[in-house]
Amino acid sequence: MVVIDIETEDGQREALRRMQTIRSFDSKAGDLFADGELPGFVHLYVGEEAVGVGACSALEENDYITSTHRGHGHCIAKGLDPKQMMSELYGKSGGYCNGKGGSMHIADVDAGMLGANGIVGAGPPLATGAALTAQLKGEDKVALAFFGDGAVAQGQVHEAINIAATWNLPAIFVVENNQYGEATPVEKQHNVQNLSETAEAYNIPGFTVDGMDITAVYEAVKEARKRAADGQGPTFIEAETYRYHGHFEGDQQVYRTQEDVDIWKDRDAIETFKTRLIDAGVITEDEYDEMKAEIDEEIEDAVAEAKEAPYPDPSEAYEDMFSATVPEISQFSSQMRADGGRGRTDGGEDQ
Repeated sequence: MVVIDIETEDGQREALRRMQTIRSFDSKAGDLFADGELPGFVHLYVGEEAVGVGACSALEENDYITSTHRGHGHCIAKGLDPKQMMSELYGKSGGYCNGKGGSMHIADVDAGMLGANGIVGAGPPLATGAALTAQLKGEDKVALAFFGDGAVAQGQVHEAINIAATWNLPAIFVVENNQYGEATPVEKQHNVQNLSETAEAYNIPGFTVDGMDITAVYEAVKEARKRAADGQGPTFIEAETYRYHGHFEGDQQVYRTQEDVDIWKDRDAIETFKTRLIDAGVITEDEYDEMKAEIDEEIEDAVAEAKEAPYPDPSEAYEDMFSATVPEISQFSSQMRADGGRGRTDGGEDQ
């Protein structure tokens, strides 16, 4: 990951580029899924780009993040390569998980990206574990968990926050409140005005920020990281944002109107930040257009490479499951056939 110093002009341009990369990547992923190109499901991050990029810009290179089922944006914000990501979406061997994870399971542990996750609320326990590791090893690292407003109702989330608060761990909990837990409006899910009030139960700081403002997110996470690194424990941050697409691609979205979506689009994080940078003389409209064209071309190249890449060999099905060799897995692996079946070892016919 190349750390973004959003307080410099170069860093601001890179932050804009990274937000636009997320927008272009996920817009393309949506089109590919609609065309039947991608297996499984995709959950797009379009509209929420300022949260991922703002938060990751406040982290150091070696810090950890955990993600959600809507993880493409977090991956790009942490500096992962869109080409390898696209290969993973296609289920190809050039992907981050060798094509065996797909959209909801992209991970790069070496980059501190501990994985997207299809289980709602599964990120905070992983982040608490990573923060505990950093504390026990005496490392200058923090762990940041992204999770949605719906996940705030999950028991494991509260268990993770409770442990992190009790043990004073270097953790940051970022709720991406995109206003809907699948199809349920946030106000029908929780009995508080702001989800950040949850922090009071654990006697840790809690803040609600404008998730459509990359600077507001950055400043909140920067302060939280400093607090965590200084041994003062975790912080709970709610970023109020909005997803422009449905919960998943194909969602009929009967729970909201286009007027609702348009109200939030009028505050679009990329347009707002771009305008701010143009007004400050950091970038021109032409330079932005050139940047966007370059990004779109990079995404098209990523798609072309993914289409041409091979699928993982069936013999690799049991690889990357355990850190050490497991005899039973080795036995199963040796019996795997190219057609996906498993040969008989007793001399009988295949079943």
